[in-house]
Amino acid sequence: MEGSIQTLKYRAEEILEAMTLDEKIGMIHGNELFKTKGIPRLGIPPLVMSDGPMGVRAEFEKDDWIPVGNTDDYVTYLPCNSAVAATWNKNLASRTGSVLGEETRGRGKDIILAPGMNLKRSPLCGRNFEYFSEDPFLTSEMASEYIKGVQSWDVSACPKHFALNHQETARLEVDEEIDDDVLDELYLQVFKDVIDAANPYSIMAAYNKLRGEYCCESKLLLNEILREKWGFQGLVISDWGGIHNTKEAAEAEIDLDMSVTSDFDNYKFAKPLKDMVLSGEIDEEIIDRKVIRILILMLRLNMLDEDVMIRKDAPYNSFAARQDCLDIARGSIVLLKNEDKHLPLSRYEIKNKRILIIGENANRTHSNGGGSAEIKALYEITPLLGIKGRIGGAAKVDYLRGYASSQEAIFSYEGTNWQATSLDDIEETKDSAEDAKEKEELSKLRKNLRDEALAACDDYDYVIFVGGLNHDIDLEGKDKENIKLPYEQDELLEELLEKRPDTIVCMIGGGAVDMTRWLDKCKALVWMYYNGMEGGNALAEVILGDINPCGHLPETFYKSEKDCSAHSIGDFGDTEMVHYKERFHIGYRHIYKENIPVQFPFGYGLTYSDFEISKLSFNTGRRMACGKLTNKSDEDGAEIIQVYRLPDEAHDYLELVGFEKVYTRANGEIEFEIPVRDRVGIGKYAVGFNSGELTTIE
Repeated sequence: MEGSIQTLKYRAEEILEAMTLDEKIGMIHGNELFKTKGIPRLGIPPLVMSDGPMGVRAEFEKDDWIPVGNTDDYVTYLPCNSAVAATWNKNLASRTGSVLGEETRGRGKDIILAPGMNLKRSPLCGRNFEYFSEDPFLTSEMASEYIKGVQSWDVSACPKHFALNHQETARLEVDEEIDDDVLDELYLQVFKDVIDAANPYSIMAAYNKLRGEYCCESKLLLNEILREKWGFQGLVISDWGGIHNTKEAAEAEIDLDMSVTSDFDNYKFAKPLKDMVLSGEIDEEIIDRKVIRILILMLRLNMLDEDVMIRKDAPYNSFAARQDCLDIARGSIVLLKNEDKHLPLSRYEIKNKRILIIGENANRTHSNGGGSAEIKALYEITPLLGIKGRIGGAAKVDYLRGYASSQEAIFSYEGTNWQATSLDDIEETKDSAEDAKEKEELSKLRKNLRDEALAACDDYDYVIFVGGLNHDIDLEGKDKENIKLPYEQDELLEELLEKRPDTIVCMIGGGAVDMTRWLDKCKALVWMYYNGMEGGNALAEVILGDINPCGHLPETFYKSEKDCSAHSIGDFGDTEMVHYKERFHIGYRHIYKENIPVQFPFGYGLTYSDFEISKLSFNTGRRMACGKLTNKSDEDGAEIIQVYRLPDEAHDYLELVGFEKVYTRANGEIEFEIPVRDRVGIGKYAVGFNSGELTTIE
């Protein structure tokens, strides 16, 4: 239904007048694990939700966390949000959201619980792969386009987790202490920018506490800031099980109580809230406001009255969605090293040659892991399948596992209820990892796999290693212990690069890993986030030169987590209280200020082209950074031009304030203008291809 928010509110108030108290109560809490109660006599359907953000999650039983086992809930597997951010391409962010919105509608859902928008404060957060970046500007720009794409399909996006959900350790209870200016201007500003730019119809409150109040019950966050200061009129949903106190939450203007158990009538906003209304402890007007906001959302989505006839229909698993996945995956791959132009491999030179691919991640799928982000992918092209498919019969391709992850030998989380779980707080189901014999067998397996790969590598013309992380490590409910490579990959790579320094190394993961033990020995290094159903094809295209890589890191790749300000200055991983003592200096801001060496800086990424920036100027009236980009190579390509405000007395940290993906033909040049968003006022700016190498605009 089209119209102003006031028009929608008038219509919602008309509908509300016909409701009983029981019907109102039924609308503001879960009646199934992902569904509310409708009111058939008034033509009001239930609200149906699903997890995201990499695809619409599989169906569960209505009252238990057991998959239904349908065959019609296989869906498009999208690149994770970190991959989307690595494209630095707002059009691709929009296409990501559009695919997700289309499939949400196609699967009969009304709200997709995405995107995750928390900043990557620490590289140890287990859920970082669901988040865009360590930078607020990049996050808000990409998330805004993503949300617009989702909501173009008559479904609601639901950005999360509001606010400060930056660790999985003790996420259900941990209290956050932060200065007012840092809270407002950094961590909350991301959400405000998205609300202003994209108008999300709903938002999810976080599990954790802020200054002693649970976020789902925080009058500061939900009443004073979100509702009164920002004027947000959309729906606020609790994270599943995030409400602890009925009265506090009701008065905090949170609208919908979702939880993890099947005693739906005993949810905080069910019988307990009704009893408080009947006793006079809570005014029924508070309930009315919540119901009105739910009805407004339904009207926006054309769910009521005759509007259902104009609500968009949508397919899922379309061929167009697969092409979108491939384009996003292509744009997200980051070339980190390419000494002596080791890449791409020439199709002419590899003809009739032998290629050995080593590494468990070459043949491993990732769609079915990570927690509530897990989905049933229609298919998933692994790097091994992608490379074999692109090469065809032109060369012989063999595979060796090389290393073993410990998933089969250590923990099983099958059946885990991710929504209100911290894996630090539950007893892990251990197959037999504590048994010395089991550990010994795993160690022997890894040594045998390593020895096998090292013995075979000299018999091949080309060697490609595909390793990194997986969703046993990048995982909801549990943070990482460090950023070191797991499964004895360092040992394998040190020896492999000693024998075959020409090995092409490809890493897959949700965030920074320590590669310092062998990085100097490596000539070619490619980074790929969890890259969706077409990720293997995209990686193969980069290796073989079918596409020119242009992804850039949306986060800092530290040498150690100890170099991150959340660890060296602030707190991270504490179970009771976390202090944000680093203030505004997160990520690259701290690195720049303290001149700390890193593996790769924020914004870093190479291409097969050779670019140069010149003729820099700043148009004060139009607030544009201007210049010329010259492609000094024989390869068509694109570069991510980044604009930063330099530190000064009024603003003591480096800050990304603009970026643009600029395309040029081989040996061509193009003039660029990049809009700058600077809240402080005109300052001194610098331009470059990453935060570590900047040219000041004089």
